[in-house]
Amino acid sequence: MATARRGNATRQITPRQLEILTRIRDHQRSHGYSPTMQELADALGISKVTVFEHVDTLVRKGLLRRSAHRARSLEVTGAAQFPDERPTLLPLVGRIAAGLPLEAVENPETLDLEEVFASNADTFVLRVRGDSMIDEQIRDGDYVVVERRNTARNGDTVVALLPDGEATLKTFYREKDRIRLQPANDAFEPIYADRVDIQGIVIGVIRRL
Repeated sequence: MATARRGNATRQITPRQLEILTRIRDHQRSHGYSPTMQELADALGISKVTVFEHVDTLVRKGLLRRSAHRARSLEVTGAAQFPDERPTLLPLVGRIAAGLPLEAVENPETLDLEEVFASNADTFVLRVRGDSMIDEQIRDGDYVVVERRNTARNGDTVVALLPDGEATLKTFYREKDRIRLQPANDAFEPIYADRVDIQGIVIGVIRRL
C-alpha cells in the first residue's frame, strides 16, 4: 500500500490509486493539463466506471481535486506523496575526477539512498573517477554524497571548480597566498590555485561491492 499524508493523519491508498495519481501528475507535467477519465481508463486498461470510483476515493482522501462539468479538471493536491519524490532520492548529477580534473557534467539519473543515507540539506551525488583520494577510502567507482556549500575549512574534502572550468575532488587547504587541493595518494601531485569555487563538501561515501 502507498501512503499519503494530510495533516497528522496517514491515509492508505492502493497501488492502483497511486498509479492513477502518478499518471495524472505525469500527464499534467508533460501536457500542461490533466487527462480525461476516458484517457485514464484507456491507459490503464480498465473501465471508465472503475476510474470514476478510484477518483472519487482519491478526492475524498484529499489527494485529488475535481471540478464538476469539466473534462480536464483533475488536480493532484499537495497532500499526495509519491515514492519517486522521496527526499532521499538524490540526483546523480555527473562524474567527478579524483585524478586529473574532469568537467562535472549534468546527468539525468538518480541514486536512491533511503536505506543508507538521509539528509534534509541540499545534497547531490557524484560518482568518483580515479584513485587520487584512495588513502581517504574514496576509490574509483565510489559515490560521494555532497552537501552543497560555497565555503570550506582546512581539511574538508571538497568538490572544487578550478579557474579553467574543470572540477576535482580533493582535500582543501588555504595557505598564505594560495589554495592547495591535496590528493590522498602519493602518486598524485597537489593542485595549487589562487582561487577555486567550492561546489560542496563531501559528507558521505557509498561503495557498491
